[in-house]
Amino acid sequence: MNNFLGNFLRRPEAGAVISLLIVAAFFVIFGGVQIDRFLGAASWVNFAANLGIVAIPVGLLMISGELDISIGAMIPAGSMTVAIVSGHYGLPISVGIIATLGLGVVIGLINGLLTVRTSVPSLIITLATLVAMQGIILSASVLLTGNASVPLEAPDWAKATFGILIGGSYQIVIIWWLGLAAVYCFFIHHTPVGNWLFAMGGDTESARNAGIPVEKMTITLFVLSSTSSAFVGMCGAILFNSAQVSGGMNYIFNAVVSVVVGGVLLTGGFGSVVGVFLGTITFAVVNQGIYFTDIDRNWSSLIIGVMLLLAVLINNSFRKFALSYSPSKK
Repeated sequence: MNNFLGNFLRRPEAGAVISLLIVAAFFVIFGGVQIDRFLGAASWVNFAANLGIVAIPVGLLMISGELDISIGAMIPAGSMTVAIVSGHYGLPISVGIIATLGLGVVIGLINGLLTVRTSVPSLIITLATLVAMQGIILSASVLLTGNASVPLEAPDWAKATFGILIGGSYQIVIIWWLGLAAVYCFFIHHTPVGNWLFAMGGDTESARNAGIPVEKMTITLFVLSSTSSAFVGMCGAILFNSAQVSGGMNYIFNAVVSVVVGGVLLTGGFGSVVGVFLGTITFAVVNQGIYFTDIDRNWSSLIIGVMLLLAVLINNSFRKFALSYSPSKK
């Protein structure tokens, strides 16, 4: 039993599991939340799904020792691209989808190539991309459409694939989130790609000397991060029949917090897809759970900040315990 507990606490997602249980218990005990009603609520599930699609590739980048904050601009960029191409100019929605994902690939390639070919930290590179893309989105929207908001009427097949509400409340993006999480989990934890990723986060030079394709891996991770963000923006535009140049900035903070709560080290080399998945759920529960309680909404920001800080501290405590733990010998 002690070995089982010790092995569990050594896992990167252990802190995320404990944090999620504590957060749920807080809302049930102190917030008067009915757990059965809350578990079936669409608000936090939809929130977690949209955030989770972005958070997992951001988490993989952080495990490798890099960071992408340009996601804050790529989400509105994705929504505006499909809306301008297929909404304003009337081209087939398939063309708009390809253009959106293509933009994500291009921006990811730019971030990745600049990171591996220069000595500038990825934080600075993606910050520059973030600011540049914000200007491009606004300028292109006004220049091409004369407006900062563009309507979009997607055909039924596109709605059913990217922007439908299941049961009238749950976004189809939830299924995309679960599917992508399963794919990421398989590749990171059951193929050599995962070993390469953790080696890069531990020591990039050693990983390169060991024959790991560090540059290709880094570029691929940036492409995944940027394309995932554009995909989320595209799904939002198809769901709500419009796109706006604003929005997306909150995803930077939300994604990083979800990743850290999920057990990923800011210094890289440690974490898991399952942990990021659970960290996203934890953040979604904290962010949306306040609206299911009797607590004054004016205290929501304070409660969210304190609970997230506690979740991170708990996660760090379990990580330190895990690193110092050694099973007893019989």
